[in-house]
Amino acid sequence: MALPGDLNPAAKALAGLDEVELTIEKLVAGGDGLARVDGVPIFVSGSVPGDRLRAEIFHRTTQYGRARILEVLEGGPGRRTAPCPHFEICGGCDLQQIEDELQPRLKAAAARETLERLGRLPDLPPSTLIQGAAWGYRTRAQLRTDLVDDRVRIGYFAKSSHDLVPVVECPVLVVELEDQLLTLASELEPGAPRRIDLAAGDDGAVTCSPPIEGQPRGAVRREVGGITYEYDARTFFQTHPGLLRDLITAVCGSWKGQRAFDLYAGVGLFTLPLAQRYDRVTAIESDSAAARYARRNARSNGLSNVDVHTQSLETSIQDLPASVDRVVVNPPRAGLSRRVSNMLALRRPRRVTYLSCHPATLARDLGLLREVYRIESLTFFDLFPQTGHLESLVQLILADG
Repeated sequence: MALPGDLNPAAKALAGLDEVELTIEKLVAGGDGLARVDGVPIFVSGSVPGDRLRAEIFHRTTQYGRARILEVLEGGPGRRTAPCPHFEICGGCDLQQIEDELQPRLKAAAARETLERLGRLPDLPPSTLIQGAAWGYRTRAQLRTDLVDDRVRIGYFAKSSHDLVPVVECPVLVVELEDQLLTLASELEPGAPRRIDLAAGDDGAVTCSPPIEGQPRGAVRREVGGITYEYDARTFFQTHPGLLRDLITAVCGSWKGQRAFDLYAGVGLFTLPLAQRYDRVTAIESDSAAARYARRNARSNGLSNVDVHTQSLETSIQDLPASVDRVVVNPPRAGLSRRVSNMLALRRPRRVTYLSCHPATLARDLGLLREVYRIESLTFFDLFPQTGHLESLVQLILADG
């Protein structure tokens, strides 16, 4: 058993502390506020930079602690009362306590700091921040259900919990999906799926997965920049329609060439506009449903120069040709595997476009690629207002190019 004198500095600083007074220094990637106790980082959800708080430390490690707010003694600039009545307990949003116009600036600063620190990238170029509507923007929803007294309730998980928060309103959803909350709450019967995915298209159509009797099913459509995409509630599609055109333009750019690869291609959001600029585009997507939609979308838009492969990228990356014109990657939160990063560095595509939903894994991957590539531009997209999530777009070109 360790004696008090054997504790590391963080444990010593936090030992015996339950309630503390904290001042929040800044927002960090993911949306928590950062304070310090005797130099030890303390992360506080629901806080705002400049807040002075009375807080309870509920989690301690050898390097940091976590605390929950007991009382806001003095609110920081931009603090507000959350507009949604469910915010305090619902796990769907985590930044509604911050004014709309301030949120994206704080998130971008936090993401940039993460890239600089974890990726050891002190010379990042100036970044651009793209933002859109802060409310009524979400065209996808993942709902949860439970059964209480033979009545089905529908909503979201509570913060840091699998307990259900029943909701009949959700102001970040487009109106078509918010209407479905009331419909499902009144029509679902015992035996309903524990998880229900919804997606909305351009014309107000809604699709539901898994299929539920009496509820919409099948594909929805969305047109962006003259290209029509079909997808359903099972497949991934970016959820902020007001920013799709800007996102596609920033990812694909005006560059042209002979050969491009779209890795983690989904239903072809970037594959199809790339096919308007390159002679041949190869899309790699491991999800069979998404890959089927990508093929269908290529055909329906008259793009015969697209090849869609339903493969694991870990397997297929070894077939990436050397020195292709273009590779686009849009991985999940885990980022690129070491195998994929190493193969990109070995095959040396002339341009790599990396769209990331997680600054820490992006920083790690850029740290591995920086021996071969230099960062040409950095753009942040606030695709998920009211949450700590931020998309980071990095254009990479060969360092010796």
